[in-house]
Amino acid sequence: MRRILYMTMMAAALAGCLRVSDVNPYKDSLNVLTIKPLYPEEMSPGSRAGIGIVITDRNRGGSYSLLTGQDGNAEAELPAGTYRIVLSARVDGKVYNGASDKVILSGEDREVSMQVVGSVSGDIVIKEMYFGGCQKYPEQGNYQIDKYIILHNNSAQTQYLDSLCFGTLDPYNSVSNNPWISTDPDTGEVVFRDFVPIAQALWQFPGDGDDFPLAPGEDAVLCIYGAIDHRAQYPESVNLNKPDYFVCYNTNYFSNTAWHPAPGSNIQTSRILDCVIKTGIANAYTMSATSPAAVIFKAPSGTTIQDFIADPANIVQKPGSSVDKVVAVPCGWIMDGVEVFNGNGSKKRLRPDIDAGSVQFSDAFQGHAVLRNVDQAATEALGYEVLADTNNSSNDFVEIEKHTLNE
Repeated sequence: MRRILYMTMMAAALAGCLRVSDVNPYKDSLNVLTIKPLYPEEMSPGSRAGIGIVITDRNRGGSYSLLTGQDGNAEAELPAGTYRIVLSARVDGKVYNGASDKVILSGEDREVSMQVVGSVSGDIVIKEMYFGGCQKYPEQGNYQIDKYIILHNNSAQTQYLDSLCFGTLDPYNSVSNNPWISTDPDTGEVVFRDFVPIAQALWQFPGDGDDFPLAPGEDAVLCIYGAIDHRAQYPESVNLNKPDYFVCYNTNYFSNTAWHPAPGSNIQTSRILDCVIKTGIANAYTMSATSPAAVIFKAPSGTTIQDFIADPANIVQKPGSSVDKVVAVPCGWIMDGVEVFNGNGSKKRLRPDIDAGSVQFSDAFQGHAVLRNVDQAATEALGYEVLADTNNSSNDFVEIEKHTLNE
């Protein structure tokens, strides 16, 4: 499988200081950006040096890489522009991430603080997302009603899919206006809500607790649209009519059979997900073909997702809309989330403790997918496939030229 590589403007690992002026003849037009991460107390001063930081130019698309110095801070000498800063580290088995978006550098040096938060890698993670569709070859046109995600048990113990929930965030596309975030007037930092706004519908895996085990290193395929053999008509697509596949399917809520055909003959009815709630008005469940943000989660012990949505306070009206509502799922419930960007105007939807970065997606309708990297060292040591999980999709995921099913 050939993976798509993105060329950066510079990839320099320097101990706390990056000087574009060292290679740029226009150094007189550069300014110093000083990054001062705000570390949690649990991170000892000795663990704050040598942490990777990636600075992305939001307008020109290139990126710079550097490491924090002994004081835990970093400096970069950069041209005027608007930048996204992402920090990612793993210390004592825990991952730490920080992000600062829309940092403007223009005409003078600037110092920016960035909150660093710790989180624990999930037991079940999203391994692959195929959402961009493909060509209708040998016919003309595009095809996108063949989307799926693959889940993976990344732990050393058997996990259970029973009661696991899936949803995508509002807004659907990364370049759309995001009414769920704001900007701190004093610091310029992006401020997120304490919940994840799930758009249009929320889906839940069936089972009573131990019906659908997932062994260490094992995968599970969830068909977002038709669980049929799409390849029978369009060879560039995928066969989703497999007996061990799960599917999002509910004719009461989503009656559009063009987007949601009846599951194929190999699909077991016991593997059809429950549409716990529909908050949108469309007759077909939709998922972005260019830049979705997806999450999986479970309600904590002592409650259920059904109890949660029964409280009207947890169903929130979308700001600026008289029609659209979202399910306000607490951020602390999220087991894994993946943010996909498409275009320089993309805006974050997931908080840094869920996904501090993003995976870039180049083009829809080409059969491309996004795939999580394998942690080769851990895989060799443990004897089953272990995937990278730093809660930062910029590090963990890549875009691939062909989805992995039916290879």
